[in-house]
Amino acid sequence: MASTTMEPEADAAAHHHPALQHQFDSLEQQKESSTLGMWLFLVTEIMFFGGLFTAYVVYRRTFQGVFAAASHHLDVTLGAINTAVLIFSSLTVALAIWSAQMNRRKGIVFFLVLTILLGGVFLGIKTVEYSHKFHDNLVPGPNFHFDGPSPEKAEIFFSLYFIMTGLHALHMIIGMGVLAALIRPAWKGRYDASYYNPLECTGLYWHFVDIVWIFLFPLLYLLGAHAR
Repeated sequence: MASTTMEPEADAAAHHHPALQHQFDSLEQQKESSTLGMWLFLVTEIMFFGGLFTAYVVYRRTFQGVFAAASHHLDVTLGAINTAVLIFSSLTVALAIWSAQMNRRKGIVFFLVLTILLGGVFLGIKTVEYSHKFHDNLVPGPNFHFDGPSPEKAEIFFSLYFIMTGLHALHMIIGMGVLAALIRPAWKGRYDASYYNPLECTGLYWHFVDIVWIFLFPLLYLLGAHAR
C-alpha cells in the first residue's frame, strides 16, 4: 500500500521538475522535442557545409594539379595538431554529460571549461595559420600572390580554404559561447541525472563541428601531401 502511495508522489515530482517547461507533459517529452529540434538544425547545417564541400570537390577535380600545388602552402603539422585537439574536445564534452549523469556537479563544470580551453587552443593555432597566409600574400584579393602555375586558379583554392575554415571557426566560437553559458547553471546544480538535456544538445552540436573538421583536414591539407 505504501509503494502505491509513493508512485503517484514520484510521478508528481517528475511532472513538477523545475526544468520542465509548461508546454510539455514530462521531462522525457521535453527531452525528445529538444533533441529532435537539434537534429533538424544539424540537418540544415549538413546541407550548408555539404554545398561548400561539393563546390570544393568540383573545383578540385577541375584544377587538380593547381589545387595540389596550392595545398603545399598549408601547414599539415598544425592541421594535425588541431585535429587531435578537436578529437580530445569531443571526449571532454562527452565527459561533461557523463558527469551530469553521475550527479557530479564539479565534474560538469571542469569538463565544460576544459572543452572551451581546447576550443581556444584550436582557434589560436588557426590564427597562427591565418597570419602566415597574410604574411605570404596568399589571402584572395588585390594583394594575392602565388609563385606556382595558374595563380588565378590557386586563388580559388585559397578562397574556398578561407570560406570553409572561417565558417568552421565561427561555428566553434558560437559553440564555445553556448558552453560558457552552461557553466553557471551547472555550478548551481541545475544539471543532474534527472535533467541534462541542454548539455546533451550542445554536445551534439560540438560533435558536429568536430566532424566537419575531420572532413576539412584531409580535403584541404592532405590533398598534395604525397608530393611534399
